[in-house]
Amino acid sequence: MAKAMQTNPVVIRRILAGLRDAGFVRSEKGHGGGWTIARPLAEITLRDVYEALGGPTLLAMSNRTEAPGCLVEQAVNAVMNDAFAAAEALLLERFAEVTLAALSADFHERLSSQTSTRETDEHDAYF
Repeated sequence: MAKAMQTNPVVIRRILAGLRDAGFVRSEKGHGGGWTIARPLAEITLRDVYEALGGPTLLAMSNRTEAPGCLVEQAVNAVMNDAFAAAEALLLERFAEVTLAALSADFHERLSSQTSTRETDEHDAYF
């Protein structure tokens, strides 16, 4: 997984540990072991996952802090605080509406469509 996500394996282990602590996955040791989903996908939302991972920062943008005494910076930051809070609240609301089952269904539909397209393309290549 780490290689596919182009990250350090420690990052993946920490993510899985957070998901395990929340009861979403479990691990089995030994031959044939590994990580498996511990609850039905329909019972887990993106918000659940977000919270299990410690509520990481959602927005890359944030207020400026180069000149804390600057009145312009203070005014802009005051307005932006409200905008950032509203955007984050909206994202979290949407996350609560999306289950892993819905994501899985979407993935499988896309995979099936891609596979059908490839088969058609490969078939057409012979004629």
